[in-house]
Amino acid sequence: MRLPILVFDIETLTDLKVGAHLYGLDLEQADLEQALAKLRRQESGMDFQRIPLHEIVCISGLWIDENGTMRLFSFSQEHYSEAEILSKFLSIFDKREPTLVSWNGSQFDLPVILFRAMYHGLSATSLFDQGESNQQKRYNNYQNRYHQRHVDLMDVMAMFNGRNFQKLDDIAQMLGYPGKRAESGYFVPEYVKQQQWQQLTSYCEGDVLNTWLIYLRWLLLKGQILVTEHQAWVQATIQYLHTQPQQQTFLEVWRETAQRTAFSAADFPIQSS
Repeated sequence: MRLPILVFDIETLTDLKVGAHLYGLDLEQADLEQALAKLRRQESGMDFQRIPLHEIVCISGLWIDENGTMRLFSFSQEHYSEAEILSKFLSIFDKREPTLVSWNGSQFDLPVILFRAMYHGLSATSLFDQGESNQQKRYNNYQNRYHQRHVDLMDVMAMFNGRNFQKLDDIAQMLGYPGKRAESGYFVPEYVKQQQWQQLTSYCEGDVLNTWLIYLRWLLLKGQILVTEHQAWVQATIQYLHTQPQQQTFLEVWRETAQRTAFSAADFPIQSS
């Protein structure tokens, strides 16, 4: 395991201003949102907007340093503009070069970060360098699909075959982790509209935690950590989450979902009375 590690996830909304500009629309906000959704369905048959039209409202991460110390964090539009969120996140790579871990980060999160950073006129040399500034990144960089500087778990677990892509929620629950914690639907727009920032960051951090736990299982599969090391990392994660009030529901649901498989049941041993 190469430390430090940064597991991350982003949450987004449709950027109505950019959408109106690209499509030449002059409408009220409610009508604009509907018009952009309709146009997107006509283009692709789905509501999910094109990458450049995603405005970042939250970036969450789990940082694991060289000593194994964990820190869960979120930058959201409760306190920062999108440009400030991006600046804070990108500054991490100026100071350190962690192993980056994501779920679908290669196809969604990093491209969104790239376009939105360009939109705001930001620089992100350390994250997007492919050898122009640092020769060592010529063949091992955060964009390279087949190396380990950025591990997109959805991609590597599909053996780089798009037909095998799976949902984070499904794999997390299959392995005995909380997944979306019984939430159905996508609530991010409503969280932002109602300014329910704690629910937003908790949701985003939950995806980060699920990704981290799946990453540990991936390292075990590849023989990069032993079973005893996997158990130690899982227990360290549980102990850390006990100190995070916002993730107590995640911890409680994990205690239940862990019992679904014999292997994950060991995460929470049954206490004898």
